[in-house]
Amino acid sequence: MTSRFLRQRVVSLAGVIVLGLTASLWTSEGQAGPPPAHLKEHAITIDATKLVPQSWWQVPGVTPTIWTLDPETSDAYKTSEPRELLLKPGKYKFISFTFDFPFMVNLDGTIDFSKSLDQCIEGRGTQTLVVRCKRMYPHGGQRDQYYEQNP
Repeated sequence: MTSRFLRQRVVSLAGVIVLGLTASLWTSEGQAGPPPAHLKEHAITIDATKLVPQSWWQVPGVTPTIWTLDPETSDAYKTSEPRELLLKPGKYKFISFTFDFPFMVNLDGTIDFSKSLDQCIEGRGTQTLVVRCKRMYPHGGQRDQYYEQNP
C-alpha cells in the first residue's frame, strides 16, 4: 500500500508540474495580457542630423559600433538621417566620436536626461532625442573659472 500511495503522489505531482509549465508558457506568449511595463519596447527616434560635419553614432548594445577600423564600411548609423530604435525602459548612452552622454527611457516610453545637457540635447518627455552639438561646453559655453586662475 505504501508504494501505491507513493506512485499516486508522484503522478499527481507530475501533473501539477505539467500544468504549471503550460500556464507559464501560455502567459509568456502574451496571450494572458500585455507585457509588464519594464519589458515593453518603445519606438525612440534618435535625431542627430543637426551635427555638422556628418559623422557616426551608436547606442552600445543596441546599434552597430562606431569603433571599427574603417568607419566608411561600418554599419554604424550616420548623423545624416534620424533613426528609430526599439528600446525597453532603462539607461542607455549615446556615443559619437566627440561627445557621449547618458539618457533614460522611462516606463511610459518617454526620454529623460540630465538638465545639464539642455544646451545640446532636446526631447525630454518625448520619444525623440535630438542631438544638436558635437561637444558639450560647461556653463552655457562660457570658459570655466578654473582656467582663469593664476599659478
